[in-house]
Amino acid sequence: MAEIPSGEYAPMYPGKDDAKRVPIAAFQTEIHPVTNAQFLRFVWENPEWSRSQVPRLFADSQYLEHWTSDFAIDPNQASSPVNNVSWFAARAYAEWAGRRLLTLAEWEYLAAASETAAMGRDDPAYNQLILRWYSLPTPPVPGPVGQQPANFFGVQDLHGLVWEWVEDFNTALITGESRGDGGLDRNLFCGSGSLGAADPKDYAAFMRFAFRSSLRANYTVRNLGFRCGHD
Repeated sequence: MAEIPSGEYAPMYPGKDDAKRVPIAAFQTEIHPVTNAQFLRFVWENPEWSRSQVPRLFADSQYLEHWTSDFAIDPNQASSPVNNVSWFAARAYAEWAGRRLLTLAEWEYLAAASETAAMGRDDPAYNQLILRWYSLPTPPVPGPVGQQPANFFGVQDLHGLVWEWVEDFNTALITGESRGDGGLDRNLFCGSGSLGAADPKDYAAFMRFAFRSSLRANYTVRNLGFRCGHD
């Protein structure tokens, strides 16, 4: 676990009456995402979360499809981040481990840090590194955790391996079809979306916002994992 000092987070789309900056209390986070080997221990102790037993309400049909069976993984993937897990499963693991999922604000606060600064978004080279990863196709198997340099806070793999579930991922949720749903905020779509954003230049954050908005809690995705934290 890494000890993260208190700080502030600027929401991508603050509401009209919301604060433009949200205080973040000091917290702890796992240094890297949860691996297949770690999640396997959880499934062994909680067989109701195995691939064949989990209800579709809590995980869709692709849940842990990359495992060789309910209780076995490819040894070559043991140290890779677990993916094809739902928000429900990630949350259950965190509770089992005596931890919790990070909040969106905490995750974005960590993700803004480069190797040398707490606010790395001001570094063009850092931004280019993240955007390069976002432009690459998803590999069949994510690489092992812990191979990338730690950021300013001593945390690894926030970018470059998998996207990550957060506790309140659905605070960005948008439902319906954008052209026909009168209840949707038009500023969240197309080019106009940048006008109400806290930082119109942060394209990577726009991509994360859009990705989270597409998720439901039982979805499993080939490049989506998670990490845990603690107050």
